Amino acid sequence: MGQKTKRVLIADDNAHLRKALCRLFEGHAYLEICAEAANGREAVEKAIAIRPDLIILDLSMPVMNGLEAARHLSALMPHVPKILFTLHAHALIKSDLDAAGISRVVSKSDMVELIGHSEDLVKAA
Repeated sequence: MGQKTKRVLIADDNAHLRKALCRLFEGHAYLEICAEAANGREAVEKAIAIRPDLIILDLSMPVMNGLEAARHLSALMPHVPKILFTLHAHALIKSDLDAAGISRVVSKSDMVELIGHSEDLVKAA
């Protein structure tokens, strides 16, 4: 028996990167992109509406950045894992990540590793 499909929300202000991430997850056995958001506020609104199993957030987004969005999402849905997907992983402070409820940080330069991290987090959730 296969694993139950897990729904993933992607938030990034770069439309080309969002599409690339959708292609990366396309055809995955049990991870599917259920929604996309262009900023943190939209990510929070969509997450409330659709209740994803995993949320992938860009750090640098307009309106509300990824850490702010993660803080809101952690208050609303603390058991949903959140990945911060950023070019600035080296500049982040662990206590800020923990306070925001970030489960993992993945560098955009390691995009192919995002699937493995996503699998690990939804299996553990």
